[in-house]
Amino acid sequence: MELHDYIRIVRRRWISILVVVVLAAAAAAGVTALQTPQYASTARLFVTTSQIDQAQLLQGSQFSAQRVKSYADLITSRELAKRVITDTEIDAKPEEMAEKVEARAVLDTVNLEITVTDTDASRAQLIAQSYAEQLSDLVRELETQAGATNAPIKATIVDNASYSDSAVSPQPKRNVGLGVVLGLLVGLGLAVLRELLDTRIKSSEDVAEITDAPTLGTIVFDSATEKTPLLTQLPSHSPRAESFRVLRTNLQFVDVDSEHKVFVVTSAVPGEGKTSTALNLAISLAQGGARTLLVEADLRRPMAAKRLGLDEAVGVTTVLVGKADLADVTQQHEESGLEFVAAGSVPPNPAELIQSRAMDDFLAQARADYDVVILDAPPLLPVTDSALLAAKSDGAIVVLSHARVTRDQVRLSIDRLEQVDAPVAGLVLNKVPVKGKSYGYGYGYGYGYAPHEEKA
Repeated sequence: MELHDYIRIVRRRWISILVVVVLAAAAAAGVTALQTPQYASTARLFVTTSQIDQAQLLQGSQFSAQRVKSYADLITSRELAKRVITDTEIDAKPEEMAEKVEARAVLDTVNLEITVTDTDASRAQLIAQSYAEQLSDLVRELETQAGATNAPIKATIVDNASYSDSAVSPQPKRNVGLGVVLGLLVGLGLAVLRELLDTRIKSSEDVAEITDAPTLGTIVFDSATEKTPLLTQLPSHSPRAESFRVLRTNLQFVDVDSEHKVFVVTSAVPGEGKTSTALNLAISLAQGGARTLLVEADLRRPMAAKRLGLDEAVGVTTVLVGKADLADVTQQHEESGLEFVAAGSVPPNPAELIQSRAMDDFLAQARADYDVVILDAPPLLPVTDSALLAAKSDGAIVVLSHARVTRDQVRLSIDRLEQVDAPVAGLVLNKVPVKGKSYGYGYGYGYGYAPHEEKA
């Protein structure tokens, strides 16, 4: 993936990322609020030898630096913890006392820092001071040789235990900040993972990764489509109506040398809105002045006649079996001026009728009589009808439902058309959400709208 891919993912899923960041920050704040404040006190010791000769002094300094590391290790010993418990009279076990203290040998020095952390600031100071004193006594005892009165090396307290009523832990700002950073990383990771696992078509870029066929248009989603499915029922300035006008305009650039065109409108799978698209595209063409014929070529589950409110008893199958001519079964949708041929009676052998010579004659007659013929055909993947019809036409217009159809389904649909040498006139992205986005058009390479990105 390239940088622009990540930017696109962030734009598309910024709400999900923000939710993860907020949850992580809230979790960090919650954990911080539940933690008991901890206070720290630090004491410092200086380790020296009793050598006074210059050469011996240098060797003694090096020896002291090495000894400091050993003394730092003694800090967590049980013996020293017992002495501190006795000195401070604090009720604690040696193991518990040892967990409160840590020592650090300052690099390239003979200094030793002792830090005690406790839930009470005064008690932390008391324990730290006692550790410094008890370590000094322990060093003197360990370094004094048998029969001697003085130790050649000693640990001297140079800084008594400090006192601070500012808690060193927890740190709300740091914890919440880390929570935000962690949430951002997790959110971005989940967004990228979802993007990689989500193979649904959501933009023209997704389509471009599958096929070189142009995107002819983007039909915006309208929640009122079920109640008002036809363009004639919409205000002329509505975004959905404008979508089909743009689709109509872009369709004029397909096969420009042909005066009479036949297009198959299909989809990859059922439920993508191919019938609605075919209906409104045909109505838009008729409103634009082109003599248009809409043919209900879905001989399995015809729906167009019902939506137009026209007679569905006679139609394509009536002509194919020789009981009527094209003119006899042609109806007119009065509100739009669109001429329409219903499917007629549902036959038991749709594929055979589509491949028949009678269908060739039907399409030839329709092409001769009209400027544009739109065939509303079945989906490509369940049956072969659309591919067979597309091979007899000027190309297939494949309707892809936003966030419903997958890339594999689209790829298989294109392959099915290519197997019968059927041209792909273009693709139409249907039911694209536009809420919260500016609505603009792009007439550039590949036609269609400027890409709309989904947010999640």
